[in-house]
Amino acid sequence: MPFAAKMLFATLSLTLTCLSFNSMADIGNIDRVVVYKSKAQMQLFRAGKLITQYKIAMGDNPVGHKYQEGDQRTPEGIYELDYKKADSAYYKAIHISYPNQADRFRAEALGINPGGMIMIHGQKPDAELTPEQAQQINWTDGCIAITNDQIDQLWQAISVGTPIEIWP
Repeated sequence: MPFAAKMLFATLSLTLTCLSFNSMADIGNIDRVVVYKSKAQMQLFRAGKLITQYKIAMGDNPVGHKYQEGDQRTPEGIYELDYKKADSAYYKAIHISYPNQADRFRAEALGINPGGMIMIHGQKPDAELTPEQAQQINWTDGCIAITNDQIDQLWQAISVGTPIEIWP
């Protein structure tokens, strides 16, 4: 293998190792959360730098923006993480500010209920699947699920008001 290729491989390996290490360690303060639904991925940033990322599970019908209550979709757009709920039915939860004004306006124009209570949360306490197995399928009602260890980490790393971008 040529020297340049070996150096590139070593750099990529170190980067992946750091990302894996960061996902299990204290990640400090996060100032931006970005979700890519098509990749089932949540990325956490500080000062524009990717700190770590998580595999996510979403609603049973993940393609497209959430329009109404019960559609099993995860919203798309720019929101904020506006409160933390320690007594969640799914371990811990962090609320996403859906519906925003545009979501409410659209729902009103269509004569539908936009729904709400969209959260980033941990696992079901009575789940039959391991956290790793649960992250391989979409099982929520439109929320974003991560493992309990990851929600503990995110809980410590974000402040109320942290922006979250959710992209297709």
